[in-house]
Amino acid sequence: MNLMPLVFDRFEHYVKNQAPKVASFHPHFEDALWEMVLNGGKRFRPQLLLSIVASYKPKMLEKAFAPALALEILHTYSLIHDDLPAMDDAPLRRGCQTLHTKYGETSAILAGDGLNTHAFYLLTKAKLKPKTKVKLIQCLSYNGGIYGMVLGQALDCYFEHQKLPLKQLRFIHLNKTAKLIAASLQMGGILADCDKKTRKSLYKLGLDLGLFFQIRDDIIDTTQSEQEAGKPTQQDTDKNSYVNLLGLEGAKKEAKNLSDSILTQFKTLNPKANKILNELLSHYFIF
Repeated sequence: MNLMPLVFDRFEHYVKNQAPKVASFHPHFEDALWEMVLNGGKRFRPQLLLSIVASYKPKMLEKAFAPALALEILHTYSLIHDDLPAMDDAPLRRGCQTLHTKYGETSAILAGDGLNTHAFYLLTKAKLKPKTKVKLIQCLSYNGGIYGMVLGQALDCYFEHQKLPLKQLRFIHLNKTAKLIAASLQMGGILADCDKKTRKSLYKLGLDLGLFFQIRDDIIDTTQSEQEAGKPTQQDTDKNSYVNLLGLEGAKKEAKNLSDSILTQFKTLNPKANKILNELLSHYFIF
């Protein structure tokens, strides 16, 4: 029996009960802060983290919920800021109205800022050994900050109207998307006390997985409607994307090569991780 859906359901219940209680007289700050978190999404990054913990040290699952939430809200802050008028100016996210269109740009910026810092507060309060907390904070801040996601976003925005070679496009995507996904798997490895070799393998797997999902998103932006995708599409016309650089068929071929490599890497992990990750991810590899 696959127990992971039960774990993910428990995590979702945990998320709903962790909405911060912020004492103030602001009319909507508390609502805006947690609204995009509650709007869901796939919970993809927490699921990766929890899958690794379940595979290597299942007794740590409950203690892994706080780090998984920290990861999720850091990702959510990045989406809130990505949707702002200064960046993608998107009216829809996760099938819902974006924060800046509902509450105004200032509230959206501050909600994103709040989630960013709250992620690290959650890690400090987690019921874990101090050494483990430090490793988790280092991993999340490195991959989600100026050496990872923020750098990737800065490059992506700056070079929006300039065609880049494939090597530079890959660098942008590794930082903007892949490193936080790699951090998800590596944080799971840290929580499960995996050895350095396994954590390194998990990180490499995460980088490939992140690149795959970036290419997949580029393909979705080209081929799906807003209703199908749950967010605005046809947004990458002026951006550096694999579809713009390689063409649709070239992007699909690149995605197929990556998915084959990822499935091979699953087999290098322990049998339980191989099984859980295949169950979680294999349907994404079908176009």
